[in-house]
Amino acid sequence: MPRVERAAVVVHSRKDVSAALECVRTVAERSGVELLFDGEGTPDIAVVLGGDGTMLRGLARFLASGVPVLGVNFGRVGFLTAIDGDHVEAGLERVFAGEYRVVELPTLEFDFGGARHVAVNDVVVTSAELGRLIELAYAIGGEDLGVQPCDGLICATPQGSTAYNLSNGGPVLVWGLDALVVTFVAPHTLHARPLVVSRGVDVVLENRSADVPAGVLVDGFHVGDLGYGQSVTVHLAPEQSRLAILPEETFFTRYGHVFGPGHEGR
Repeated sequence: MPRVERAAVVVHSRKDVSAALECVRTVAERSGVELLFDGEGTPDIAVVLGGDGTMLRGLARFLASGVPVLGVNFGRVGFLTAIDGDHVEAGLERVFAGEYRVVELPTLEFDFGGARHVAVNDVVVTSAELGRLIELAYAIGGEDLGVQPCDGLICATPQGSTAYNLSNGGPVLVWGLDALVVTFVAPHTLHARPLVVSRGVDVVLENRSADVPAGVLVDGFHVGDLGYGQSVTVHLAPEQSRLAILPEETFFTRYGHVFGPGHEGR
């Protein structure tokens, strides 16, 4: 990749990363890189100081611009980040010199409440009342697959498959797959299994519970409720997330580092 001339900076909204930010300023000055804050200018790359939540915010913010997003981990898991928090200086020196590559990852879209929503990680339809099952009718590719009592259902991208989907027993989708995964949350059956769905196929979810609303969440944020008989249609979006990583990093090195033996709870 070409040398970086301008870099946007996105910081964790609640954690103190001031020491890391000062390090970023030092490396940028030494490397001749102009730093941009608060949406000013057009950067060559965006540097995120935080965990996966901050990374999602950064990826969503720069989704339409095509700017690659690189993460420095100050969170718990940090699967989407490229540099550990204690290696900021050495990592950013390499990145600012052009030593990084970009992985393009699919996103999800759906229309709801008169607005179009795009998810980097996942779209979740879940019971809006804690402890109460909902009944969800679901259809994929125009084929009705029945009604399932459950706590909810997850539609996740490959990058989102290692988040809420993974904790509910869903399969991990390797980066590079142009697909989404559909996984039920606590289904009240022995037969519900996750499904991997290709591009161009709609996933339609309808609330069939007359007395329990279904909340709709995009990357963990509530965007509204589905009343009885209301539905939402989810599919892969045309936009691609652009994730910047170090040249030697792959999906499998990240997967082994974050989820491998001896790394539980990272």
